Amino acid sequence: MEYILRTLTKKQEVDSIIRDTIDKVLVLRFGRSSDPLCLQLDDILYKSVREVSKFATVALVDIDSEDVKVYVKYFDITLVPSTIFFFNAHHMKMDSGSADHTKWVGAFQRKQDFIDVVEAIFRGAMKGKLIVTCPLPPDRIPKFQLLYKDV
Repeated sequence: MEYILRTLTKKQEVDSIIRDTIDKVLVLRFGRSSDPLCLQLDDILYKSVREVSKFATVALVDIDSEDVKVYVKYFDITLVPSTIFFFNAHHMKMDSGSADHTKWVGAFQRKQDFIDVVEAIFRGAMKGKLIVTCPLPPDRIPKFQLLYKDV
């Protein structure tokens, strides 16, 4: 699965895909290829990539690569998998009822959940919004207790 989706291991690769993806949602999954939850999400991404290809691009980012640690720190990725969305080089945020609107933490339960989220982000971005409301019901949104360091 991971071999079919593009895996980014260098900061320059992440920079260029963010900069060069125009008029499409860019979905970046930050995680490890050895993590079972990441593999579950990768399977959902792989199965969905054809259906969202007209309005989204999907790539995987290996957080164990030293070169992308700057992004791991910037987006405060402490739990994997974490999925971050961009549109025309703008970071898209999503209000899913959690305290952190900057990323989706955890795997999607179904393929259709991922498609619905990406479509909602695309529609919101086309209207000029930088934050959209999650279209999923609360019972299908992963819940995590956020712990803030040095607060």
